[in-house]
Amino acid sequence: MRGTAPERFDVFGSRDPSREFDRDDGGSVVREGATLAVGRDVDAPPEPTVRALRDTRRWPDWSPSVSGVESADRFVETGTTGRVRVAGVWVPFRVTAATRFRWDWAVAGVPATGHRVERYAGEPDRCRAAIEVPLIAAPYVPVCRRALDRFAALVEGE
Repeated sequence: MRGTAPERFDVFGSRDPSREFDRDDGGSVVREGATLAVGRDVDAPPEPTVRALRDTRRWPDWSPSVSGVESADRFVETGTTGRVRVAGVWVPFRVTAATRFRWDWAVAGVPATGHRVERYAGEPDRCRAAIEVPLIAAPYVPVCRRALDRFAALVEGE
């Protein structure tokens, strides 16, 4: 069903009708100001999809760069802290902002990727997961694509 645009929400949960894209079954990369949004459709409802995205215990299951997580919070919220194992090294993280369908973090004190789930109007069993990458980290886009493919397989298999 090409041409169906996802409902876009800003960080405050308000609908953003100014950003509409054609739905696709694969991944896409869209420039959004100072970031690149790497997105992928997921054949699952938005609520369990965003729950899985916020679940720190599941990050190593889908993220190629995170091999371990330690945090007192299983599901991230604004202010969640902990550490992640990246390239064999433990580094601290802090969730800098979180709303119902999105969260951002800083890793080792450096602003890192943003994560969000977007709903499709009229399609309650389908959504889009996206990872936002700062332009300066554009070489990280292929890793994000791989992460989203793994994430979609994980969520769709439940």
